[in-house]
Amino acid sequence: MDQVKAMRAFQRIAQAKSLTSAAQSLDTTHSSLSRQLQALEKSLGTQLVRRDTRGITLTEAGERYHAACADILSRLDAAHADAAADGKAPSGTLKVSMPLAIATLDLPQWLPAFQSRHPGIRLEAVCTDRFTKLVAEGIDVALRISAGLEDASMMARTLAVSDMVLVAAPRYLVEQGMPLSPEELAAHECLLHNGPESPSHWTLHMSDGRQQAFRPQARFSCDTVTALYSAAKCGLGIAALTWHTVRADLQSGALVRVLPDVTLGQRTYAALYPRTRHVRPAVRAFIDFMAGHYR
Repeated sequence: MDQVKAMRAFQRIAQAKSLTSAAQSLDTTHSSLSRQLQALEKSLGTQLVRRDTRGITLTEAGERYHAACADILSRLDAAHADAAADGKAPSGTLKVSMPLAIATLDLPQWLPAFQSRHPGIRLEAVCTDRFTKLVAEGIDVALRISAGLEDASMMARTLAVSDMVLVAAPRYLVEQGMPLSPEELAAHECLLHNGPESPSHWTLHMSDGRQQAFRPQARFSCDTVTALYSAAKCGLGIAALTWHTVRADLQSGALVRVLPDVTLGQRTYAALYPRTRHVRPAVRAFIDFMAGHYR
């Protein structure tokens, strides 16, 4: 008896709850499938199904065996797919949710290179700062920037840990001066992010380990990092942004670090994806690429 074939046949019977329907889906006859089931039950020495006028139901042993079959066949199919993909370029559609900072501000730094390296992957981006529900929304990977990862139902890979830094445009600093201490921030225009995850105050982390709370009296606040970034770039005040968001601007001089020995803690850049025994090659390729980009 072909054990794997028998397990697949039993799995289909359990799903269809009918020998006739299962036989049709397997492109075989009712009598042939019935013989396979009888041979399987004989080899196991136990009854797996009950037959009555309403169809087929699983016995207690059948329920346990069906669960084991589903697990084993899933692993077998995953191993086959993984081996078949070896040496082949990743391909297919990949639905990725990402915060606006990555989808807009960072996009010129990573998307052209990703498409050049993986021309067979079609990327469908869901650009939002809210935390998406991966399984419910059919999302393959979610990129997130947060203070911590709390979704234990998902697999997660840390891409980077980034300091939250204070920055301002040179124009603003020429007009208003550079603050030389945390206390001097009170005399400056501070730009505030007021998203659902953002506190109403800044916790300033000093180089000597001390922390100091500061509540900005902001004339401008917004719920997206992209708007906060734009406000800082055009000289409206001092903003707190991740170092990875502003690193190119700091290098070019478009933005300047304010109080360079002070941070507002750290944020984690991470890729989340549903728990599964087989990670699609396209998912793995995308996560590996983004990890390299933020390294």
